[in-house]
Amino acid sequence: MKLQDQLDAFRTDFESGRLSFKPTQAQLGIIHRATAELIESGQAGRALKAADIAPQFQLKDANERLVSSSELLADGPLIVSFYRGVWCPYCNMDLKALEAARPEFETRGAQLVAISPQTPSNSRKSQRDNGLSFPILSDTNSDVAAAFGIRFHLPDYLVELYKAFGNDLPVINDDASWVLPMPARYVIGTGGVIAYAEVNPDYTRRPDPSELLPVLDQLRTTKAA
Repeated sequence: MKLQDQLDAFRTDFESGRLSFKPTQAQLGIIHRATAELIESGQAGRALKAADIAPQFQLKDANERLVSSSELLADGPLIVSFYRGVWCPYCNMDLKALEAARPEFETRGAQLVAISPQTPSNSRKSQRDNGLSFPILSDTNSDVAAAFGIRFHLPDYLVELYKAFGNDLPVINDDASWVLPMPARYVIGTGGVIAYAEVNPDYTRRPDPSELLPVLDQLRTTKAA
């Protein structure tokens, strides 16, 4: 089953009240409003795109070791996947799909990292709960996400809903600013140029990891030419 099919099935179950947590219609209305407003803002269209130069970054992994994008790119293309956090079920399904595709990425010479604003301890939980073997990096205040153009501030009415849901982002992220990245996927070539970019303000929509394989194949072909 494709990743988006899994996400759609989960969303249907969540919104129809078939899961253990049953949102009210008012709560669903708030979620839909926030997503619609982020889409209408046009921010996704202003984020970095293919052919742009990717910002360099150094971030701590789940074990609080610094990971450098320039060092990773010295070994081959880099896949960077931004996600909201360990508390997001859509993100967790996305991470599992990336883990399943990781061997195919690696046979094409690419490395994979995920980036979220959460603390390293919560990144360890993400890795443990989802059976991940690739690094998860902590982007404090979503500063790297901002450099890619995908950081946004949650509106006050959504902050209140998150608090009601128990998603206390200031604790999860050790940051009081209530900011998140829009889910995004980038492939960066060894020269630092973005070869693929997908940014979606609707967090329930994610590209299938298989979409990255032709991009990686093209990078290998171009390098060999």
